[in-house]
Amino acid sequence: MAVLTAVSFSWPQKLAGSWLVLLVLGALLAPYLPLAYLPNEPDLAHVAEAPFGRGSAGWHWLGTDSQGRDVLSVLVFGARTAVLLTLPAALLSALIGALAGGAAGFWGNSSRLAVPYWLMTLGGLWWALQLPVPLLGVAVAALGTVAAGLAFWHQRPSPTWPVPINAVVMGVATTLDTIPRLVLVVAIAAGTGVSTGGLLALMTLTTWPQSARLVRAQMLRIRILPFIEAARAAGLPPGRIWLHHALPHALQPLKTALPLSLVGLLGLESTLSFLGIGLPPDVASWGGLMGTIRAEPTAWWIFIFPSTCLITSILSLLVLGKKSLVSV
Repeated sequence: MAVLTAVSFSWPQKLAGSWLVLLVLGALLAPYLPLAYLPNEPDLAHVAEAPFGRGSAGWHWLGTDSQGRDVLSVLVFGARTAVLLTLPAALLSALIGALAGGAAGFWGNSSRLAVPYWLMTLGGLWWALQLPVPLLGVAVAALGTVAAGLAFWHQRPSPTWPVPINAVVMGVATTLDTIPRLVLVVAIAAGTGVSTGGLLALMTLTTWPQSARLVRAQMLRIRILPFIEAARAAGLPPGRIWLHHALPHALQPLKTALPLSLVGLLGLESTLSFLGIGLPPDVASWGGLMGTIRAEPTAWWIFIFPSTCLITSILSLLVLGKKSLVSV
């Protein structure tokens, strides 16, 4: 893999990085900033007021929405929501995808799973106790326990079962990819309702297939390289070869995939909030603020300011993603 020696950044990349750093700092320091209003503190005397208006407790520098909430405060706390929701979801989905795709690419469908005797004993005990005749179930469980104990005493190897890791991982990934992610998330969120933690889990579980495919494709190339063959010839355990030698090299595509994943998750969270089926109403978000334009169509500022923050964040991530792609 060729690595460019130049590490200089162009001015668009500097601007993109500066905006993202400012966004993260604002998200982390939002509760401590000297804002005149909290995001859920409506100023009912100044509803849908234009920017630079004087409110009851201070200036509404960016105006208020149709509920009297300070737009600047909602933007700051909306950035906090975006960062604390999309960043963990992107990292968790990358971790799940890396482990699943790395295992699928390294072992394929040829791996075998050893079943410990104690696990077989517990499984047999549970099954035997389900029999309609209690005494018969106890007898079967006792025989199974004695058989497993004798096999363990004579140091017989645990039985192994074939596990088609590649087929399972790619089958689940293909199933998730057949349904558009927005449609799937909207259907689940609107049908059952989700909390902030539930939305984080939902976004993670619908995003990992992209990372898994990238890591799997890279692992298929890595696993036949000479240093992996040398590790096998040295007698290293397959699990150690996979974890310490093959997987770190297979994770290189995630450098580019992570910013793009953040772009998708940021757009997804904003879309759900705009539709009113994502986060709870008391959680500030850019999409939710843009959604209030339906109640006050003439209040252009409640749509322009959050959409500008959203577009700037997406473009900044795309610029940094392009930089990562060139550096690989």
